[in-house]
Amino acid sequence: MSFLYPLVIAVAVLVTGAAVTAYVMLQRRRTAALKAAGFGAVAGSGRGAAIRRHLPYALLLAALPIMLIGLARPQAQVAVPRVSGTVLLAFDISNSMKATDVQPSRLAAAQKAATGFVEQQPGSVDVGVLVFGEQALLTQAPTDDHATAIAAINRAVASGGTSLGQAILVALGTITGKSVTLPQDGAQAPSLGYWPSATIVVFSDGADTGGPDTEAAAELAAAAGVRIQTVGVGTAKGGTVEVDGYQLAATMDESLLTTVAQVTGGSYHQAADEAALADTTKSIDLRLTSKKEPLELTAPFAGAALLLLALGALLGTRWHGRIV
Repeated sequence: MSFLYPLVIAVAVLVTGAAVTAYVMLQRRRTAALKAAGFGAVAGSGRGAAIRRHLPYALLLAALPIMLIGLARPQAQVAVPRVSGTVLLAFDISNSMKATDVQPSRLAAAQKAATGFVEQQPGSVDVGVLVFGEQALLTQAPTDDHATAIAAINRAVASGGTSLGQAILVALGTITGKSVTLPQDGAQAPSLGYWPSATIVVFSDGADTGGPDTEAAAELAAAAGVRIQTVGVGTAKGGTVEVDGYQLAATMDESLLTTVAQVTGGSYHQAADEAALADTTKSIDLRLTSKKEPLELTAPFAGAALLLLALGALLGTRWHGRIV
């Protein structure tokens, strides 16, 4: 506990000490006067009488230092839970995201849902944007300027293949500030530190076409305390896309997306249409952290002092016909 005006504590000690001393001296003079008048036996007649005589004044005296401490503006540091940290949105921009089984297209629906997700976040959450096809590219570093992040979301255009593993490695590099690659030939995994306030949210149909091992990349994220939430964009039936004049099937791989999420302690969210996709982003769980903030305790101290004053005054009036 700390005090905004600590000097008042010294005043409280002096004033309370003076008040207690004055009361003790007054009671001694009263007792001496009663004895001199021949009422010595009455002055000390029983424990109950002593309690009735002193309790009201004891309550009034106890209220004095509590009230003065309240004037010193006491404060306590309390942990306040809040959503905070870094969220990196990773968008699959492979050709399969052009499929229209989710209207108007998988990518367009994901962009709209992600925009709504960003708009819901408090200023304590930094949002970054990453797009990935065969390679992954950070298009917006994590920022608390959510309008800038939304602009980066809307610039994504679909083309090429898919490497979800590469996307995870680039996302980890962004979060940790290090170049992240998978260990080769049984080498020890790199130490990335621990980043429990970071979350990667992947929007993809899960149709991986190559690149670094996705599950191994997810295990690196788990070791670094980074949780991955995956959002499956597409339908079980799938769709078709036209690439270089050819009609190609655009499928969904929910199994891969589920595995990636589970390895890191996250969860997989499936959305088969635009409305469901928007609802899905509302259920994405970000980390709750705590921040110590000062809580002023003046009101509780004042309330306690007033209660003691009221009780002391009530007992004094009831037992002695006066407050003081």
